[in-house]
Amino acid sequence: MKFNINIEVKLKEGLLNPEANTIQRSLNLIGYKNVSGFDTERVFSMEIDSESKDKAVKQADEMCRRILTNPVIEDYNISVV
Repeated sequence: MKFNINIEVKLKEGLLNPEANTIQRSLNLIGYKNVSGFDTERVFSMEIDSESKDKAVKQADEMCRRILTNPVIEDYNISVV
């Protein structure tokens, strides 16, 4: 059975996000002064062929821990869509 998996990756709470800060400053400079609290995240989308939903999520979690994220500075959320 095939499962569509989305993995959202973002910096851990409290870490500086220079990319988000730069984009927010740029938005403010071109007139979008009402934008604040801007943040960025990455989303990985994939299809996993697996025997069960639980096994697909477990495999996605393993991929996150091994290569897709840096667990020191990033959090991630896995969802089946």
